[in-house]
Amino acid sequence: MSRFNRHVFARLLGGFLFFIGALVVFFVVLHYVEWSDDFADNGATLAQVFGTYYPSFVPQVVQLISPLALFLASIYVTGRLAQNLELAALQTSGVSLYRLMGPHVLLGLLATGGMFYFNGWIVPRTNRTVVAFEQEYLREAQRTDVTDVHQQNRPGQVVTVGYYDEEEQTAHRVSLQRFAEEQRLASRTDANQMQWIDSLGVWRLEDVTQRSFAPATAPDTTLPDTTAPGSAAAMRVRHVEEMDTTLQIYPRNFARTGRDVQAMTVPEAGAYTAALQRTGAGELGRPLVAYYNKFSYPLANLFLILVSVPLAARRRRGGQTARIALGLFIAFLYLALQKLTEPFGYAGDLSPVTTAWLPHAIFAVVALVMLWAVRK
Repeated sequence: MSRFNRHVFARLLGGFLFFIGALVVFFVVLHYVEWSDDFADNGATLAQVFGTYYPSFVPQVVQLISPLALFLASIYVTGRLAQNLELAALQTSGVSLYRLMGPHVLLGLLATGGMFYFNGWIVPRTNRTVVAFEQEYLREAQRTDVTDVHQQNRPGQVVTVGYYDEEEQTAHRVSLQRFAEEQRLASRTDANQMQWIDSLGVWRLEDVTQRSFAPATAPDTTLPDTTAPGSAAAMRVRHVEEMDTTLQIYPRNFARTGRDVQAMTVPEAGAYTAALQRTGAGELGRPLVAYYNKFSYPLANLFLILVSVPLAARRRRGGQTARIALGLFIAFLYLALQKLTEPFGYAGDLSPVTTAWLPHAIFAVVALVMLWAVRK
C-alpha cells in the first residue's frame, strides 16, 4: 500500500470512528431523555443505568449505525480530496479512480467481516444484559406472553402450546403428539396446564387426557380403559388429574419467539429456525428473515462505501454540506428499502432469503452502475 493509500485509509478509519462515536452519543442521549422517568420511577440508579445498561446497549446501536457511519466517513474524506483537487491531480497523472478506491474497499471488507462477527456473536450476548435490565426497570418489558407455540421434543414427537406465561413458567392448552411410521398418530396427551418444576427438572401436567391409537389389526392393550367402537383404529383413553414428564424442551425454549432470533448468536438462531421448520410450525417468515439478515446486513458496509466513492468524487456546488445531505438521503433510502421488504417476507409473499438479500442486491447493482459511469 502506497503512502497516499495509507493516508486515505487512516483518514477513513478516523472518520468512521468519529461518526460512530457521535451517533452513539446522539442515540444514548435521545434514549435516556425518553426513558429517564421510567428508570427513576422503578428505582434504577444513575450508576446502574450508565454503568450496566448503556455499556451493554451501545453494541446494539453500533450494529445499526455502522453502515451509515462508514458511508458518511467515506463521503467526507473523498469529498475533501475532490474539493482540494487532489483526486483530479492524481487522475490527471494517470492514476485510475479504481486504484484510488483501494483503501475504501479494504475498509469496507474489514468492516463487513468485523460486523458479521460483532452482530452474530457479540451483540446477542450484550443484549441479554439489556433484556434483563429492562425486565427489571422498564414496565413495558416486565412480562412476556407467547401464544401458539409448536416445538419438536424429539424425532416423531411434537409439543403444541396454546399460551405460555414466561413469568409463571406455565403453559396452557398443551398437546403432546407422538407419530409412528408413515406419520400415523400413535398417541396424544392433552393437558389443561403444564408447569415447570425447577427443583425436579420436570414438567407437571394437570387435568390430563391420554389417547392411544393403534391399527385395528394390532390393537394397543397397554391402556386398560376404553376402546372407541366402530373405528378403523382402536383408541384407548385414560384420564389422570396430574402427572410429571420430562421433555427435551425447557422454559427458555417456549419463551423464544420469532423476534428473539435477533438476540441469538448465529449458531443459536440456525438451530432454532431449523427446529421450527422440523415441527412444521406456521408463520416462520419473521424468524427466518431475521436469521438471514444476520448474513446479509453486514454487507451494507461494503455496498454503501462503494456507492459513496463515485458520489463524492466529483466537485459539486454546496461543497461538503451538499455531499453529506445527499449521502444521508441515499443511506436512509438503502436502510428504508430493507425495512420495506421485510413485511413481504413475514407474510410469505417473498421467500425469507429473497427478503434478506434483495435490498443489498439492488444497491450492489446501483454501486456497479455508478462506478462504471463515473469519470475514471
